[in-house]
Amino acid sequence: MMGKINWEHTVYPVLAPKLSQLISATAARVRDQAMEIRLRINRPLLVITTGGGIFLGTDGKEAAVARTAYHCSRDDLGQTMQLISKNSLYAFEEELKMGFLTVAGGHRIGLAGQAVLYNGQIKTLKNISSLNFRLARAVPAAADIVIPYVIAGPRQIYNTLIISPPRCGKTTLLRDLTRQISNGVSGCCSGLEVGLVDERSEIAACIDGVPTADLGPRVDVLDACPKAEGLLMLIRSMAPEVIVTDEIGRAADVMALNEALHAGVKVIASVHGRDVNDIASRPYVGELINQQYFDRYIILTDRPVIGTVGEVIAGKPYKVLFRNEIGVKVCGLS
Repeated sequence: MMGKINWEHTVYPVLAPKLSQLISATAARVRDQAMEIRLRINRPLLVITTGGGIFLGTDGKEAAVARTAYHCSRDDLGQTMQLISKNSLYAFEEELKMGFLTVAGGHRIGLAGQAVLYNGQIKTLKNISSLNFRLARAVPAAADIVIPYVIAGPRQIYNTLIISPPRCGKTTLLRDLTRQISNGVSGCCSGLEVGLVDERSEIAACIDGVPTADLGPRVDVLDACPKAEGLLMLIRSMAPEVIVTDEIGRAADVMALNEALHAGVKVIASVHGRDVNDIASRPYVGELINQQYFDRYIILTDRPVIGTVGEVIAGKPYKVLFRNEIGVKVCGLS
């Protein structure tokens, strides 16, 4: 599930010139497999790929050991932060408080540094010492395997929960499911009105509130909006037929999803986890599992490759419809 990255337009412009030069000089294989770029002051420049971590040397080539790698300077991180924020870091106070920023292309940049507290709460971050570029990749066919199991009829889909460990492709899958449901699937389902609550600005990759990712023609996006509030806002204001959101888990998220389901709106969501049993044992979100609110569970894994659909499971009754290891495939439209 590895798509292409437009490095010239979405990554290089928000990296300090020296870092951009080093990344562009590295082998195409490294860029093609890159998942993260980790920058730490006075620490080696590290690229996380599907095959593991790679230190980059002063020439952009792979360094055998950390000692010989290029070590990021305070200026490198300072310049990068200025490019990300377009020299207006104060305008990103809310994002800094949450610990991440999102740039064009949907790349999410995690931050670490010195927390500034106000009345015991984190107000913002300053003296940023670490940045983690989590690289997003558009994969237009990512949902092809699972879409037959998600469609319930000509204008119906199943309530679906995507379960995945970190970095196994759930955001990529959510993005393509949104696109296909919005477009409609020929011979199966006409396009539906979709409401997307994109709390982390990863799925739609909005710039100034406008999606840059291809989500189809029938999508309304609430960008950088808390899930619980956003779900209810979209139901009241945009009358979606389907609600999409990511990484549920808090009590407020579950209450909002509950209300959406009772209102007759179909839901597609994701959660961090290994399998259905793992999620069912957790507080809050486990209630949705145990009360059988979801009709379909999609389990993602990184074996043999990132983005592999391990299983598709029917929730009512509990039945495996697809299992990657043994190639079980049962029509999802039945």
